[in-house]
Amino acid sequence: MMLQCIIIDDEPLARQGLTEYIQDVDFLQLAGAFDNPMKATDTLMQQKIDLIFLDIQMPRMTGLEFLKTLAQPPLVIFTTAYPQYAVEGFELNAIDYLLKPFSFERFWKAVMKARSLRETGMQPAGSTTAEPDYFFIKSDNKLIKIRYDEILFVEALQNYVAVHTTEKKYITYLTFRSIEEYLPEGRFVRTHKSFIVAAAKVESIEGNDIKIGPHHIPISRTEREAVLRQLTQNRLLKR
Repeated sequence: MMLQCIIIDDEPLARQGLTEYIQDVDFLQLAGAFDNPMKATDTLMQQKIDLIFLDIQMPRMTGLEFLKTLAQPPLVIFTTAYPQYAVEGFELNAIDYLLKPFSFERFWKAVMKARSLRETGMQPAGSTTAEPDYFFIKSDNKLIKIRYDEILFVEALQNYVAVHTTEKKYITYLTFRSIEEYLPEGRFVRTHKSFIVAAAKVESIEGNDIKIGPHHIPISRTEREAVLRQLTQNRLLKR
């Protein structure tokens, strides 16, 4: 199945990078690349577009505002440098949220999800069915419901994972990678090879140390700049 897609992004380099990624995927066909949402309107009205790669922060109209104007939007994958909009993006039924800069591997994962949704006929973006805000894990021989907004951080411990929530710590025999892939990108940030934190729960950052309640979570020295950018982007007030 061929998916007709468009790019809406005001950054030329971002459009170029996405175009190159799309050209490497045999089931994607690029129908247009636009530097603002208004220029994409005619294409959306005149052609059957299956997928939009949509930036959020753009002049005149944000990607979120534009998506709200579409009565029957195609599938949408947000591509942005701003993690704080992830919750609202998923509330609008975006199928994925890619934080710039993202790898081809991460892009591939998102477009495979789009392809699967189209092939199976599952609910597209813009439907009235919201994405679940929870998942289940097996812990202490029970299935435990974990809500995203209850998670403080996730910790890898040898051959199991500890999910620290506002209520308690749950131990589950899952891989750290499987948890990381399931958590919504933007709402959760990997700070270290063994830690993922809930961005909204971070109270302070000092050096390479993140404080969440009584907990201190390390930031990898090699990832510090990227982690700080994800956690503070557009929220750091300066004189």
